[in-house]
Amino acid sequence: MIDQFINFVIRPPRAEYNPDQYLWERDFTLAGRTYIRQDLELTNARGHTLRCSHYLPSPFPEDASLPCVIYCHGNSGCRADANEAAVMLLPSNITVFTLDFSGSGLSDGDYVSLGWHERDDLKVVVSYLRSNKQISRIGLWGRSMGAVTCLLYGAEDPSIAGMVLDSAFSNLYVLMMELVDVYKIRLPKFTVKMAVQYMRRIIEKKAKFDIMDLNCLQVSSKTFIPALFGHAKDDKFIPNHHSDLIYKSYAGDKNIIYFDGDHNSSRPQFYYDSVSIFFYNVLHPPQISSHSCKLEKYYDLGDLKIGAGLDEGLLYEIITGVHSAGTDVASSSSAPPAISTTKCVGELLSEIAPVTTVVDSVHEEADILSSHEPSHLEDQPNDQNEECCSYTSSNRESWGRCSSLGGSDEESSADCTAADSRHQTLKVLTMPLRCMQQKSSELKKEEKKKKKVPIVPKKPKSEKFEKLEALSKRLRLCILKRVNHCRHPTS
Repeated sequence: MIDQFINFVIRPPRAEYNPDQYLWERDFTLAGRTYIRQDLELTNARGHTLRCSHYLPSPFPEDASLPCVIYCHGNSGCRADANEAAVMLLPSNITVFTLDFSGSGLSDGDYVSLGWHERDDLKVVVSYLRSNKQISRIGLWGRSMGAVTCLLYGAEDPSIAGMVLDSAFSNLYVLMMELVDVYKIRLPKFTVKMAVQYMRRIIEKKAKFDIMDLNCLQVSSKTFIPALFGHAKDDKFIPNHHSDLIYKSYAGDKNIIYFDGDHNSSRPQFYYDSVSIFFYNVLHPPQISSHSCKLEKYYDLGDLKIGAGLDEGLLYEIITGVHSAGTDVASSSSAPPAISTTKCVGELLSEIAPVTTVVDSVHEEADILSSHEPSHLEDQPNDQNEECCSYTSSNRESWGRCSSLGGSDEESSADCTAADSRHQTLKVLTMPLRCMQQKSSELKKEEKKKKKVPIVPKKPKSEKFEKLEALSKRLRLCILKRVNHCRHPTS
């Protein structure tokens, strides 16, 4: 039994996983932006190789540096535990770095130390990020063993901008004595203390640290980094009074959140929202536009400049065609759009993209309204339905991957049930509208037979983009041809 307790401390079950299966993809899209997973290896002071991953936006914003949050997993965790942190922080222009501590996951090492040696692993990561000019402020987010690691390291590095400490223990020796009561080991107190002393010697021999030194209360009163504490109310493994003790003795700005659940349960959304707001306030990420105009590449002339020596008359026909490409779908009139010839070509080119963008928004609203028509619902091709279903399935798969190591089948089935219920609700809401429209269509059935209005099929967006691209190429060629054949006056 003593050997089991020793392994419980320094050799818990080790996470074995495939990074390409359990981590975010090497290239993925989130909230309309593209990100990459950059895998790397670092070496700690004991010579162990640490497997790490850094989630970054792609492309990285020019002339800007972004803050980074280092996620520190628990004693049986790995890099995959940071998937939810990446989802939450990346859209706020905060990069996420995560690692397998020595003795955990795919990194080298045979034993964990519940924060003692992991503190040195964290120091290596912080040094690496400090050497990266693209990274500005650094924050720490730890859970269980990772929270203790953050607290021990934060006491040595006051330059850390902020810490989130989830389910930290205050004193390892006290925690071990409490676990004896939790697991109802019927032994006299003096026998338990003798067993703990024996375990202390074995652990110090194998894992090279003293369990008596793991006392967060000794460093919390000397740490001034802003901190957000979190703990589950029904945590039986590390009772929430441990976080309460650390919180009361903590010297820096602090706040604490208690939520429903146990030690390994998923955290509620309001807790993640609080963490997101906390890191936003302490890291001050830059405000970088996350959306770019999809059509700007069609109007970008590159290095070509329209000078006074260029005859602009030959460009008006092409610009007219570009305007018509953006307006012929929305307008039923066959008349060509009017373009003012009093404006220069540069001004006209700057007006094309905004006009087309407005037309696209009109198309999207029209699509939403037309989706309530019975004919549209009945005549919609099956491939479009399959596309929508596949998109939903891919999202569900990605979210399932985030919690695949710690989640349960009940949670995933609950998500599916919620999605089905929303789908059924949508059906019920659309039924009365369909019946009313069918009745009105029957009343006007005779009028439709007498007078048939030709329906102009809406051009797909891909066709519109192809037309714009073709016109843009034509514009470039005309400018180049004009410049090449331009006669320069001789001096």
